[in-house]
Amino acid sequence: MVAFDLKAPTARHKMYEGYKANRKGMPNELAEQMPILKDILQAMNITIIEKEGYEADDILGTIAKRAEKEKLEVTIVSGDRDTFQLTSNHIKVRIPHTKVGKTEVDIFDEAAVKEKYGVSPKELIEVKGLMGDTSDNIPGVPGIGEKTALELIKKYHSIEKLYEAIEKNKDDLKPKTKEKLVENKELAELSRTLGTINIQVPIQEKIEDLEKKEWQKEAVFSKFKELNFNRFIERFHLQEEGAKEEKNIHDLFEIVTISEENKEVLTQIKQAKQCIYYLAKEKEESSNIIQKVIKAIYLYHNKKVYEIKIEKNGWNDLLKEILEDEQIQKYGYHLSEDYVLFKQAGINLQGIYFDAEIAAYDLNPSNSKYPLEELASQYVKIDIAHYLEAFGGNVNQNTQITLFQTQDNMEVQKHQNAIFAYIIGKLQEVMLKELEENDTIELFQNIEMPLVKVLGDMQYEGIYVDKEELINYGNKLKEEIENLKQEIYKLCEEEFNINSTQQLGIILFEKLKLPVYKKTKTGYSTDVDILEKLRPEHPVIEKILEYRGLVKLNSTYIEGLLPYINKETHKIHSYFHQTITATGRISSTEPNLQNIPTRQEQGKQIRKAFKAKEGNIFIDADYSQIELRILAHISGDENMRQAFWNEEDIHKQVASKVFEVPLNEVTKEQRGAAKAVNFGIVYGISGFGLAEQLKISRKKAEGYIQQYLNKYNGVKKFMDDIVEEAKEKGYVETLFHRRRYIPELSSNNYMVRQFRL
Repeated sequence: MVAFDLKAPTARHKMYEGYKANRKGMPNELAEQMPILKDILQAMNITIIEKEGYEADDILGTIAKRAEKEKLEVTIVSGDRDTFQLTSNHIKVRIPHTKVGKTEVDIFDEAAVKEKYGVSPKELIEVKGLMGDTSDNIPGVPGIGEKTALELIKKYHSIEKLYEAIEKNKDDLKPKTKEKLVENKELAELSRTLGTINIQVPIQEKIEDLEKKEWQKEAVFSKFKELNFNRFIERFHLQEEGAKEEKNIHDLFEIVTISEENKEVLTQIKQAKQCIYYLAKEKEESSNIIQKVIKAIYLYHNKKVYEIKIEKNGWNDLLKEILEDEQIQKYGYHLSEDYVLFKQAGINLQGIYFDAEIAAYDLNPSNSKYPLEELASQYVKIDIAHYLEAFGGNVNQNTQITLFQTQDNMEVQKHQNAIFAYIIGKLQEVMLKELEENDTIELFQNIEMPLVKVLGDMQYEGIYVDKEELINYGNKLKEEIENLKQEIYKLCEEEFNINSTQQLGIILFEKLKLPVYKKTKTGYSTDVDILEKLRPEHPVIEKILEYRGLVKLNSTYIEGLLPYINKETHKIHSYFHQTITATGRISSTEPNLQNIPTRQEQGKQIRKAFKAKEGNIFIDADYSQIELRILAHISGDENMRQAFWNEEDIHKQVASKVFEVPLNEVTKEQRGAAKAVNFGIVYGISGFGLAEQLKISRKKAEGYIQQYLNKYNGVKKFMDDIVEEAKEKGYVETLFHRRRYIPELSSNNYMVRQFRL
């Protein structure tokens, strides 16, 4: 049986007007799902009970206690811990919760409740009467928290007995606690009543009416199919033989191991000008750029998956020829890594045409990961995990083969790799069509796919780092850090752990008596914003900020970079990713080479350790004011376009317009302010943000922004129009039709909407 709340007020609302007054209504996104959920439950022949004037907990409590009387073992599944008051030796409550991305369940019976809280389930009602409940706006006794309430009920067992002891002066309460209790006796009794689950709801259904029944399988299947609940369809075996829309997954393809006797398929692939493949990789401790080796390649062709094991003595000549042929289109997954692995194996992969990961990214850049299992489920309605269960395993695409795997596991791994190759073949059919429908195919084919090879070459080539120079500079940094540490100790007149925010907070705010701006649960806040505000208060703050900066430089950019220097090439070979950010920007990991500092002198010293090969030089190239040129183009603002056409200093021109002074009279300060406004407008800066940046009043900053928008009304119109377009379509797009979906704009939560605007 499943119980639901109704919108109508309950007896508790009539008893106490403030009951649940702070509780926000159900979000629209969730409310829209309720009718669907009820349809599914009805198709499953699961009883739904909802009753005006009563809450779902009251219905659960009434049914649970009735069932217990009939000698049944009862399980309540609820996220509400108020149901703990219903537990007994025969009534259990299962509380689901999420832990590290997985749903786990805690089970409570009467003994478990006593162990956790030290009181019986019924006594929990008394506890709530004293402490109240902020989520339901149950007042409780002001000033009595959970800890005190539990201690009182452990001793007196009920609110009545507590007040009896007070009236007879047989209590040993603290004067303030006693005063609170005496003054708020009525509130305590009211709160207990509000917090008590009603187990006497007049429900017509009998316990035998709730007996488990056969599902209406066709109706459930139809609903699950509509909702794309493919895993549920397979788990509950809802597709009857003959009713399946697709063949049994075992018959989707045949696995063939290629040997010298049957390698004619390679000739067929060469003639077809299409190579769909998946690589089986194994981790290997080595000096390779990527510490993996290719163990096998799986080729999908003509409803068969061909396995070619890669021996240490080399590659099949015809297969190598296919992989290096520009005219044969390659279809794969995560091809930037494959490209480098092939290079390590002496193969120059050419004809890169389709990467399922990148296609998924272009179709929906909101995710940061696109595992093949999810793509298979989303685009071709195949549950890979369920398929692999038939072979006694459930592995994913990141599983590595080890020396300790059994033959059975190797068989699972083989089938996993084979189905991945098959899935890539099916994905390209569906995803290329969707890219065309979204008008994103040119972005995918002309920008994204050529970039795979570029990023692969960047990783393979790497960048030389002078290890000795980096170590020497690190030693200098450590000396400076040690000197700063001693200066800080001297200014504070004692030694302490500067890296401990708790110890630092005690020194700054208790010993040195500096102004406290912010406190957290663990103590005083000593983050950089707080320290910046404290800078004028004491000379030690300057030293602490400098100390933190040097420690970060050393840990992140000296000790953090050294492990990534390849022992053989003496270079760093960072990964460059094109499917991580939602905006299309490239990201770098292992290590991140995009955040090496430049503005501080120490950062420049670190950069000096990165060197060009002998006989070569580094070239630093940048687009001139590219963001503003794009803004001028897409907004069509005449003033801005005119400035670029006339090759004027755009920041000076903006300053002239905003501050209403002749172009030749614009001061350096005015140009600087205009530059901040120019770039700030592009990235949606607020008056507060601009004020912080320019160190001016918020009112003045907002004035600058308004003057800018008045003078450049084409930009203002574009900004207003793009917001309306995003609200209407649910996304914005670039000139190359790269989409950025913004579902938050239709959120029921005002703060979520405003954050995106």
